[in-house]
Amino acid sequence: MKTVKTVKNSLKFKASTKDNAITVRLGVKKLVVPVEVRMLNGEGYLFLSIPATSEIYKIEGGDLRAMSPDEAADEAYTALNPGRRRRRGKKADGGVAMTPELEAALKAVPAGYKLGYDKTGAPRLVRTRTRRKKNG
Repeated sequence: MKTVKTVKNSLKFKASTKDNAITVRLGVKKLVVPVEVRMLNGEGYLFLSIPATSEIYKIEGGDLRAMSPDEAADEAYTALNPGRRRRRGKKADGGVAMTPELEAALKAVPAGYKLGYDKTGAPRLVRTRTRRKKNG
């Protein structure tokens, strides 16, 4: 079971940073607090991390309620965790194109053998090495 404390530690560096995201109203003036915060929001939850502290708030009826550190937070974690991003890279394109003659020659190699070369460079069939697990 995940607690609020463990979920906060997990989400802290997955959240995106935002500058000047906190405002305070003093009288009629609205002041921006110059603090970099990390925020994530998901279905019914808000994660807010300020450099000195972090909290998970549960959104209930338009109000925010800070969750206690020992409260179960499995649902909050699944709602807030952004998951891993997939790496961009080359996709497998199906391999090398072979001529029908080469494909037929490779199919003719018996099981347990592979193509190899001798000292003179002439191709020959070589028995495939079978590896066994070590006992221990």
